[in-house]
Amino acid sequence: MTEESYIVHNVTKYYGKFKAIDSVSLELRQGKIIGLLGKNGAGKSTLMRCMLGFLNHSGEVYIDGNLIKRRDPKFFEKVAFIPDVSGLDDRLTVKQTIDYVKRINPKWNEVTANKLLEISNLPVNKKVSQLSKGMKTKLYLMITLSLDVNYLILDEPTLGLDIAFRKEFFNTILNEFYEGNKTIFISTHQVEEVEDILQEIVFIDKGKILLHEEVHTLKELFKIVSLPLEQSEKIMQYNPKVYTKNMGFMNAVLSSDIEIEGAIYGKANLADIFLAMVGGTNESV
Repeated sequence: MTEESYIVHNVTKYYGKFKAIDSVSLELRQGKIIGLLGKNGAGKSTLMRCMLGFLNHSGEVYIDGNLIKRRDPKFFEKVAFIPDVSGLDDRLTVKQTIDYVKRINPKWNEVTANKLLEISNLPVNKKVSQLSKGMKTKLYLMITLSLDVNYLILDEPTLGLDIAFRKEFFNTILNEFYEGNKTIFISTHQVEEVEDILQEIVFIDKGKILLHEEVHTLKELFKIVSLPLEQSEKIMQYNPKVYTKNMGFMNAVLSSDIEIEGAIYGKANLADIFLAMVGGTNESV
């Protein structure tokens, strides 16, 4: 355990008799952009809410060596959170919302806030209730990135938004928040959109952590293997959990050390590797 890191130690969470999180341990080091990938219901949101102190659970969560308890106010001195659904007050205008957060949060950075407001094109005199989902998310992002914290937790922050806004969203995070001493932990269904910026990846399935690995290292361990359908038995002998048939070829993600005569090889992305490990369909990631 390093002193400057976000530690999850042996965290378990039950909903009744259902074990949503099963003895999860993680260390998120400062200065890293880390992705969290899992199927629907795998425990991604529950894990993040345990990390944020929003849920009762067994096990411990530490931030920079300090034990964080449920709803501990010390937590928000170092961590900001962007959820999939914002908790903005529809009755306030954009300006009133910003002023309110500014007054109650000692970590507010006025210089950053002014810069973000200038580039956001937010209608400052319009009520939150009149904003589109994209504008509400942009306001939530602007407020969150104006906080001078070390850790940013993102739980499906762009769910339901169009591709143009999703690109703008992630570019803003990288340009205005990320520094070498700050950490971003992000859960997203559009993993292909953030794959190039991730330094580490965590796979979760059925409440258990399958792996936590550097992205470039993980990609070196797998490859896509393609063979004509009439030679598919050469792939099937390795029992791939997921394979596809397309235009007369069978394709599967296999270990990079496997060599098959006559095969065509390609690079596997994170979604490919995840499905190769847990099975399922691309729609479930």
